[in-house]
Amino acid sequence: MLRLFQLSTLAVMSYLTAAPAKAQSPAWPSRNITIVLPLAAGSGMDTIVRLYADKLSPILGKPVVVESKPGAQQMIAASAVTKAEPDGHILAVLTSGSLAIGPTLFKELRTNPAKDFVPISLYVKSPFILVVTPSMPVRTAAEFIEHARKMKATPLSYTSLGPGSPQHLSMELIRSQFGAEMTHVPYRNTPQSILDVASGHVSSGFAEAGASLSLVREGKLRALAVSSAAELPVLPGVKPFAEAGNLAGFEAVSWHVLLAHASTPKPIVDRLHD
Repeated sequence: MLRLFQLSTLAVMSYLTAAPAKAQSPAWPSRNITIVLPLAAGSGMDTIVRLYADKLSPILGKPVVVESKPGAQQMIAASAVTKAEPDGHILAVLTSGSLAIGPTLFKELRTNPAKDFVPISLYVKSPFILVVTPSMPVRTAAEFIEHARKMKATPLSYTSLGPGSPQHLSMELIRSQFGAEMTHVPYRNTPQSILDVASGHVSSGFAEAGASLSLVREGKLRALAVSSAAELPVLPGVKPFAEAGNLAGFEAVSWHVLLAHASTPKPIVDRLHD
């Protein structure tokens, strides 16, 4: 599965860079620029995008507005760009979930990543933290796996942002590798899913690092492992799952790409990229 993910990622980015362009429109930008997000306000993505939106505004001379449109496997946010005028005023941030994983899993999508978008910047890789509700009697990834294997009569539950999301596929890989029965509970947004793990409504999940760190530090979530290949500097002592869960080669990180309509004039794309 990991190899398929890597190949899909490379294929999508290769096609994206071949997107067509038209002649530049005059006096760009002529109004506010909107960056549409596929995740909810308060997510790690939302925080990061608002940081660079604040930096873009004075550079471009117009307000840069961030608007969340979660749901439908990120297709609501993606469609906001494909249906807009290709003049560089409506941009989107999408992730590996919709740009690489979706096209390999779903027969029909509202957008075609290889044809509908031109990339501006692949600006972040986002790791996840395997978290559990603090009342669960486990303190390591190995204990979590063993506990999940024993709970077949009443399977543990886990959160994700829906079928095909990196969190969903990561947990399904663990489930299949270790023979653990677990129940998938999909959510539309990250903050609510994390809060429901903290409150005990759901047992566990791979949570966005940026959105869950504060709850981990407050003791409202217990961090067992990280999904990256190396430890996170902001979470020292929490081992990568490949090591902590004894699953060699395991690495699951999402990446975020700022995109424009495929027909956006090349000078506008170049200016945004610069």
